[in-house]
Amino acid sequence: MTINYSQARENMVEQQVRPWDVLDLRVLNVLSTLPREAFVPELHRALAYSDIELPIGHGQKMMKPVIEGRTLQALDLQPGEEVLEIGTGSGFLAACLGALGREVVSLELHPELAAQARAALDATGLGNNVRIEQADALSYTTDRKFDAVCVTAAVDTIPERFLEWLRPSGRLFVVRGRSPVMEAVLVHKDVNGPRIESLFETDIAYLAGAAPAPQFVF
Repeated sequence: MTINYSQARENMVEQQVRPWDVLDLRVLNVLSTLPREAFVPELHRALAYSDIELPIGHGQKMMKPVIEGRTLQALDLQPGEEVLEIGTGSGFLAACLGALGREVVSLELHPELAAQARAALDATGLGNNVRIEQADALSYTTDRKFDAVCVTAAVDTIPERFLEWLRPSGRLFVVRGRSPVMEAVLVHKDVNGPRIESLFETDIAYLAGAAPAPQFVF
């Protein structure tokens, strides 16, 4: 069976993403045009536009399209802005961030996922402004500052270093808390310190090393 991906893409935007209050026209345009299927492992490609998380290897999953849409809308990237993505995964969100902003640096813990994402970006002709680095975000160091930081996995508590990478008035998207009820937030780096804006509830996998410590019951 041949899948009409452009129709599936349109259905995803109109039936999943837009009804979940993603109304930013630039974000909808990116999700309507970028070939999400090219970033999905062949085994699951037929489900590229379904309202589910998709496995991509190493125990990692692509976020649901609705979460990707809300993430992009919350960050409100402008054409001249630079973004740091923590957790490249499939590379699809990096492609979206690259389409909306000026430059993306994306960190991926697993070398194989980093290579697959780079290959998908190159094969689609996307991501010429995306640099993927194989690194653990919890020990990564850089003097560079970014307008936005996008974390694609959950944390129990927000690491201070993530905020240090922001320019003044920059913003950080991250999902925090304890499964099964987590909170997606946008942290604004204001003059008087961080200001946290609550966005929506969700439940996604933890960033490696950022899960809560096990609770021992005696």
